[in-house]
Amino acid sequence: MPKKVAIVGAGVSGLASIKCCLDEGLDPTCFESSDDIGGVWRYTEYVEERKASLYKSLISNTCKEMSAFSDFPYPEDFPIFLPHAKLLEYLRMYTKHFDLQRHIQFKTTVISIKKCLDFPTTGQWDVVTETNGKQESAIFDAVMVCIGYLTDPSLPLYSFPGIDKFKGQYFHSREYKHPDVFKDKRVLVIGMGNSGVDIAVAATHTAKKVMISTSRGAWVISRVFDNGYPWDMVFLTRFLNIIRNILPGCVTEGLLANRANQWFNHAHYGIIPKDRSVIREPIINDELPSCIINGKITIRPEVKEFNENAVVFANTSGAEKVDLIVFATGYKASFPFIDETVLSVGNKHASLYKYIFPPQLEKPTLAIIGFLRPLGAVMPVVETQARWATRVFNGLCKLPPVSTMMEEINKQKENKTNW
Repeated sequence: MPKKVAIVGAGVSGLASIKCCLDEGLDPTCFESSDDIGGVWRYTEYVEERKASLYKSLISNTCKEMSAFSDFPYPEDFPIFLPHAKLLEYLRMYTKHFDLQRHIQFKTTVISIKKCLDFPTTGQWDVVTETNGKQESAIFDAVMVCIGYLTDPSLPLYSFPGIDKFKGQYFHSREYKHPDVFKDKRVLVIGMGNSGVDIAVAATHTAKKVMISTSRGAWVISRVFDNGYPWDMVFLTRFLNIIRNILPGCVTEGLLANRANQWFNHAHYGIIPKDRSVIREPIINDELPSCIINGKITIRPEVKEFNENAVVFANTSGAEKVDLIVFATGYKASFPFIDETVLSVGNKHASLYKYIFPPQLEKPTLAIIGFLRPLGAVMPVVETQARWATRVFNGLCKLPPVSTMMEEINKQKENKTNW
């Protein structure tokens, strides 16, 4: 009898996990709480609780040549950088080609994942799911959690004095769908990640005024890089990856700074990263410098406080009027259906060996797939993760001793880079 594997989520990571299970002769069952595949790439006009959400204008930050699964290239007529609808179409083609959908149970929510009583010897899990209000329990030999990290928004309102007095509108970036919401308003975007910058640029088409508040700045690069090639085809070569891995972090950061400043001098635009000792994920955006230089976007320091209809920034005395605030403040690590004794999460970080396996388990039968932010495309990474995890489940690959895994995890935390 093939080993039974439960897979949570039918997004990019979940689909890759189903495929890798089948390749290894395992019996996968994927539980998807929505009525469709796609995960973060499945656009809806409304925000669904505990699900990733995207906005109408979203385009992939990595090119199709670097983003495809290893055994399923994109069609030649697809654009180099993909609108979300095209990427979802690709996932549908992948699902159909490998006949993955028959392994997916839609509109099924995972309620809990617990060790069986004989887990130390069997490594089995008791998985409780709910469909149409009815709960069921089933035993699985292994579990692959593929929900990503974009489901639980971080909205630290306590960090913003006076927000309770603010009479305008505010929301987390995951709730944004269309720029119409900004029409004729003075907009403040707090946070300078990819989503925050995308939203600020989109707001310039309808808003009266747009500001980005950032406490740390960022390196910004364009999708179009040297000689017109996509940035990731130039920047993510094997040679440069070796260089990044062997050089000290400060040198690597210097190389990134040099490349980013070849496009425009970040210091002149007020967004040069303040903490140069930490290597952060660069922002991919083609329009930000133009929006700054033509006055459509104003860069501001961190927020000091709010009042009824205005904001006061750090190191400034006067208040600036604001009608709407977008908190592009990221997400929290969250696995509500897994007991904390099994998987501990703290400070947006889960203790996972190679970002996949909880190190303390008696049997390596739980894998977290796609809970990371690589520099570049996600699909090849999660496919590789799923391939390795399924071979561990089959006993074809072995994990090192717990002490070795913990040593690497702790080193990972100390030397953490934000990509």
